[in-house]
Amino acid sequence: MASKLGGQGRIIAVVNQKGGVGKTTTTINLATALAATEHKTLIIDLDPQGNASTGFGIGQQERSDSIYDVILGTQSLSDVIIETEVPGLHIAPANVDLAGAELELVDQERRSHRLVDAIAQHDDPYDYVLIDCPPSLNLLTLNALTVANSVLVPMQCEFFALEGLSLLLRTIERVRGGLNPDLSMEGVVLTMYDGRNNLAQQVQADVRDYLGDDVFETVIPRNIRLSEAPGYGMPALIFDHQCLGSQAYIALAAELLRKNKELQAA
Repeated sequence: MASKLGGQGRIIAVVNQKGGVGKTTTTINLATALAATEHKTLIIDLDPQGNASTGFGIGQQERSDSIYDVILGTQSLSDVIIETEVPGLHIAPANVDLAGAELELVDQERRSHRLVDAIAQHDDPYDYVLIDCPPSLNLLTLNALTVANSVLVPMQCEFFALEGLSLLLRTIERVRGGLNPDLSMEGVVLTMYDGRNNLAQQVQADVRDYLGDDVFETVIPRNIRLSEAPGYGMPALIFDHQCLGSQAYIALAAELLRKNKELQAA
């Protein structure tokens, strides 16, 4: 389970090049569930939209120092980390400046290793680091894949889901071939699932046939409380602990912890 970087625990890149699949919702609520089980957790908000930061009620004025400054090398990771209201859960926030980082890095050395360097220099260890990636396979996502131990893929149960997944898996293989040979699949988590929908049932069956054990048993249902929570600046697990969506993320965290315990014991 241990990372080779700065004594950190497991670093998980939460990736899907498609938007609107529940990627940020998964990052926020999975991290909250991990912290609730006394696993010190850090979210790195690597999406220029900054939705993970907004989801914890962090205003723009609190993001003057952000992950953008870390990527550009003008601040350390320690300088930008903020404590959330969830005990044991911290976040390195994002702001709109991050949208220009790719152009600013294009001629820079180690441009795909900026997060590697930042985390390696960070001496405050976490049990889990979750990186919320932008909805594209760009240089920011490449930085996340280069530093991560594993990739978690939230995937909406829709018609083109498998096509997008195939592209992402090819990208992961390319990263393994050069930048990060130890990168593994944490797993695919099916999101926004409606069991009354025949297409959703078929997509779930197809994904499980295609990837087998790389698909989490836990399925995240379509749930209005998950959608409402960010508007109140809090994770769904705090907003409504009893809703079906919150209970699903608690189950997902338990499954992830179990898988990693087995991995560590192997």
